[in-house]
Amino acid sequence: MTDAATLTPEADEEATELLRFATAGSVDDGKSTLIGRLLYDTKTLFEDQWDAVEAVSAGRGDEYTDLALLTDGLRSEREQGITIDVAYRYFATPHRKFIIADTPGHIQYTRNMVTGASTADLALILVDARKGLVEQSRRHAFLCSLLRVPHVVLCVNKMDLVDYDEEVFKQIEKEFCSFATKLEVPDLTVIPISALKGDNVVNRSEHMDWYQGPSLLHHLEKVHIASDRNLVDVRFPVQHVIRPHSSDLHDYRGYAGQIASGVMKPGDEVMVLPSGFTSRIASIETADGPLDEAFPPLSVTVRLEDELDVSRGDMLCRPGNQPRVSQDIEAMVCWMDEARPLRLRGKYAIKHTTADVRAVVKDVQYQLDVNTLHRDESANELKLNEIGRVTLRTTKPLLCDDYRRNRETGGFIIIDESDNRTVGAGIIV
Repeated sequence: MTDAATLTPEADEEATELLRFATAGSVDDGKSTLIGRLLYDTKTLFEDQWDAVEAVSAGRGDEYTDLALLTDGLRSEREQGITIDVAYRYFATPHRKFIIADTPGHIQYTRNMVTGASTADLALILVDARKGLVEQSRRHAFLCSLLRVPHVVLCVNKMDLVDYDEEVFKQIEKEFCSFATKLEVPDLTVIPISALKGDNVVNRSEHMDWYQGPSLLHHLEKVHIASDRNLVDVRFPVQHVIRPHSSDLHDYRGYAGQIASGVMKPGDEVMVLPSGFTSRIASIETADGPLDEAFPPLSVTVRLEDELDVSRGDMLCRPGNQPRVSQDIEAMVCWMDEARPLRLRGKYAIKHTTADVRAVVKDVQYQLDVNTLHRDESANELKLNEIGRVTLRTTKPLLCDDYRRNRETGGFIIIDESDNRTVGAGIIV
């Protein structure tokens, strides 16, 4: 158990493992208050931040300091008492560093939820103990499953408003676990909390002695995420070719990028796609010097023993373990554009790893109702916040994997070429 009083700046420097987690839940379930509580109880706030929140709370006539104001930073959010934008917050304990994506609960902000959860190691889904599971709870659980978030924590919040009743908690836990069996949720934990009072958030609650599990922060510190990354399939999308102009380095040719998956070492045999030529890794270099091995999400420069034609958008992989090379892409797409829907035979630009290609929508197979999981096969377009399965035909082959196997090479964004706006996000199935 972490005692908030023991946190120090030195601990922040030592905390090397990073956990990204997204919060989700219905309106007024207390997401912003929960994040405010985590920031406050872990001594992450500056004095002027706390003073500002106290002043706003007093000005509104609140009987308590509203911790939600720490994350609802936009004026429109404060006026309406809701979260609109995805707010990112940072804090650290002696065990870990954290990045929180506070995502909105409204159905019209589904795209924001998808954005926040797409890079998350863990998702916190909040439920109001008085209301139990609602439509939004099921929708957020489905989105987390669709986006392959490895760990899900259901926080049954506002337990203080139901007198810390164990039966209320047990009923919600049973109902959610039953729903989760229809989804692909690898790791599920259920914790009863009160974000307002601080019960089971950082420290164990004295009011719920019937609960024997960890506090939320303890779980966040200890949940095992090292094995979530794909360390089997070597995928290195080339972002930039480095050819220094210096006369001392006229023979230098390095390929810079971020390792998407797998482990790379000098001496390893690699294949360059799409050309199919093979070579061996001569060295792996960083700004701090050479490495004996590299793994995701490190950004490195790879040098090969042979001079091959390699350019941005190409990929290094193992000869015996290659991604799929295909121009016909089946994907689940979340549409994010308010002005124009995704339409059959629509033409778009696709950004996939470091590759940029153009694509046409060959087929809209169905539009999915994320609340009921019903498929509307008569749909031929996707409007704002709608999710559906589509078939795309690209101008050049994509070097991709199924999203369930590799989130980095299995995801892409869709861009409207007329104004260069991101209009959709897709996961390859």
